[in-house]
Amino acid sequence: MAFSFKKYPVLLIVDSIRSVYNIGSIFRSADSAGIEGIMLCGYSPKPPREDITKTALGADETVAWSYHKDCRDAIEVCKENGYTVMAVELTDNGITYDALQPQHFPLALIVGNEVSGIDDEILSLCDGAIEIPMYGVKHSLNVAVASGIIMYEAVRSYRSFTISE
Repeated sequence: MAFSFKKYPVLLIVDSIRSVYNIGSIFRSADSAGIEGIMLCGYSPKPPREDITKTALGADETVAWSYHKDCRDAIEVCKENGYTVMAVELTDNGITYDALQPQHFPLALIVGNEVSGIDDEILSLCDGAIEIPMYGVKHSLNVAVASGIIMYEAVRSYRSFTISE
């Protein structure tokens, strides 16, 4: 018997993440959330790498992924295919992660470098920004943790619009 797993219309664009462990963790969360795939950009490590596979528990072999040297190219591909492109970043005019609407889908979410975040030029190419509310002192999450939260919230939102049970 063949199993068919539904993929949700969410892509994660990963721009210049340095840590192979963050990349592995992102793959693992992407598989669990059931998103369409990951677009790795810039100097982000990419499979096949044993350290990514180990952290991802093999999810780098089950999640569709592509590599784009320049994040602008990944954004262009997404927009050409009808995706809303949103930066996962604290900005002055972003929406909170629970404010996604049906018109935002299909959705491409961009996460940036562990230290510097998303470059201003990349932010200017986005259709908007989405943020995870912060209640602590640091107002910061590890990029792999933030990616997991935002992927799951995007899938939850999409399912709430499309699945009536």
